[in-house]
Amino acid sequence: MLKRLHISNYALIDNIDIDFADGLNIITGETGAGKSIMLGALNLLLGAKADLRAVKHSGAKSVVEAAFCVAGLKSLREYCVEADVEWDDSECILRREILTSGRSRAFVNDSPVTLAVLEAVGRRLVDIHSQNQNRQLASPEFQRRIIDAMAGNGALLEKYAGLYSAYRAAEQRLAETRRQIEQSRNDEEFTRFRFGQLTDAALVDGEQEELERERDLLANMTEIKEALTDALTLLQEREGNILSALSDVADSCESLSDVLDDAASLAHRLESARVEIQDVAETLADYDANLQADPAELDSIESRLDQLYALQNRFKVDSVAKLIELRAELEQKLSMLEDSSVTLADLETEVKTTRDAAEKAAAEITASRKHAAAEFSVALHAAASPLGMANLSVVTDVMPENLSSTGADKVEFRFAFNKNQTPVTVDGTASGGEVSRLMLSIKSIMAGRLLLPTIIFDEVDTGVSGDVANRMAMMMRDIANDRQVVTITHLPQVAAKGHVHFKVYKEDDETATHTRIRSLSASERRSELALMLSGTPTDATALAAADTLLNK
Repeated sequence: MLKRLHISNYALIDNIDIDFADGLNIITGETGAGKSIMLGALNLLLGAKADLRAVKHSGAKSVVEAAFCVAGLKSLREYCVEADVEWDDSECILRREILTSGRSRAFVNDSPVTLAVLEAVGRRLVDIHSQNQNRQLASPEFQRRIIDAMAGNGALLEKYAGLYSAYRAAEQRLAETRRQIEQSRNDEEFTRFRFGQLTDAALVDGEQEELERERDLLANMTEIKEALTDALTLLQEREGNILSALSDVADSCESLSDVLDDAASLAHRLESARVEIQDVAETLADYDANLQADPAELDSIESRLDQLYALQNRFKVDSVAKLIELRAELEQKLSMLEDSSVTLADLETEVKTTRDAAEKAAAEITASRKHAAAEFSVALHAAASPLGMANLSVVTDVMPENLSSTGADKVEFRFAFNKNQTPVTVDGTASGGEVSRLMLSIKSIMAGRLLLPTIIFDEVDTGVSGDVANRMAMMMRDIANDRQVVTITHLPQVAAKGHVHFKVYKEDDETATHTRIRSLSASERRSELALMLSGTPTDATALAAADTLLNK
């Protein structure tokens, strides 16, 4: 349930804090006092678009924050855990801030969240029924959701959604494969030509890099041979070369071993160095012997590299590896053409199998909807008839439709409000007051099934009066027996049925007009009802009528 609502710097509201109660909470006030402003602020917590023009003082941000009791709301807890939102088993706090830049920020339990997450959490906590929402009654989507909720089709719809998704994916794969095969057929001759070029080239991954290394070696053979000759000359060929000098130094150290303690070890180390350098010299000599300038080999390498470069330029890639990838793609296209009949047959079988499974699940949903539709018609007639619609006739049709993401049905509500009248869709016959009564009746039927802890009615009683208004009030109070209801009303019959009563009013100071709200005491509530009845809070007759309403 909604425990607390805080609004600051929003439209005519400087700063208000409201502590709501269990049961039926009534909000009254003159037209234009700011009731709709409060509702607009609360809608921000359900993902409504933020409007910078609603910021009262441009130098500060607007803040709307609501605290909800969430004990026992298992599905909401699961959603928040999955969405990585901080969770408290007792309280959930939603907050929306409109910054001076016009951007807005959203929080759930002080965790920054996207607007989509805020909306998802908010709509699991509160349902706001405004007068604009009455238009939903004519929406086939709304009608279908009502019947699905009535039937408890959640699990069936979840199962069906997976099967339908698999069917649509199979259908898309079939369509895409057909498109590719058709395209490949149109391009077959060109594809075979390109594939032949790449196949004839006998491409090997890494070949280009190896050839470029060999080319660089052969192209610089003169400089390499000169460097090898210089190195070998210094190491072993000229008089006084490095290896000879090391041998002489080692011999000298060996002759000093009798007089110097470390001379023998130094001689050994010098000999080890000489052996290592001898090995280097021999390796360089092998390079010198094996490296020969071969113009024919260089020409062959250059020719092969030119072929590889030309292929890359022709096919607009930058490596042999990508040429090999392209060759594989072309081979796959040609293979698809050769196996196209088998491939298409397999995909067509998959489409049929997945469609059959989806249709079977859709048939289960259809049967469930038809049963719920009959139950709903009876329940809505029973709920709405006492609200001044004794001649109401309700028909709920579940009609076959093409398979879609919601099943294979179209749900349609039709109503007749007078005897001997053929039921028609609500947009073709119902007045505003009749639609309001129908929507309230639907909410009363669905309240328990929708599992919403708080329902807010914004002047749902518009267009009614007298005993009908009293009956609508009793219906809202009945809904409030097991969940919280907040009702904005102009009718004293409705206001008198509340467990708590809040008044919204305007207050002027030297510079501006401000919206205020306060909880009314018993005596203030009596005066407020008298004001609603007669236009003055002190009229004796109106006060007596207020007492009668409160005592009912």
